Amino acid sequence: MSTDCHHSLIDFYLGKAGDHKGRTIETIWQLSHFWLEHTHDYIQWLFPIPEPGRFNAFAHCLDYAASACFKETPELQARQRRSLDMMLDFFGLQRHDFEIIAAPELNLKDHIWLKTDGHNHLRITRMIRSLHLCHQPELAATFQAAVLTIGRECGYVSELSWSYWKAATL
Repeated sequence: MSTDCHHSLIDFYLGKAGDHKGRTIETIWQLSHFWLEHTHDYIQWLFPIPEPGRFNAFAHCLDYAASACFKETPELQARQRRSLDMMLDFFGLQRHDFEIIAAPELNLKDHIWLKTDGHNHLRITRMIRSLHLCHQPELAATFQAAVLTIGRECGYVSELSWSYWKAATL
């Protein structure tokens, strides 16, 4: 690894440090769907982007150095895929390599991202963008296509959310 990867975001992702509340990535991966829904300061750590989040000023933004580390470090990419898999399970989706499908239990009552707007739509936009910026463009496009299709077929996605999801990889 030729890039200097001494960065608090990278240390968090590699399990060497906790987030702003001391939670490790491994701890977050084990938390319940209820916790994932009602806690708003972890998604910025799992899916970093260059801009600061509205709900978590303590999370580190994805800067050039961190992005380069993701590009050069297969372990970081694998760990981000694990974060994606955790969130897909929360959303009622499943990933099989580069295919993302609706899980059999996907339903409007339990998976509120299928309802118009809401904070989960913002999370989805962040996730697509982060995967793309962390050098996993094929996976970002796969996730993007899945939520665009499944969101329309199984739920109610607003035109505004639809447009943000479409633009997330540009």
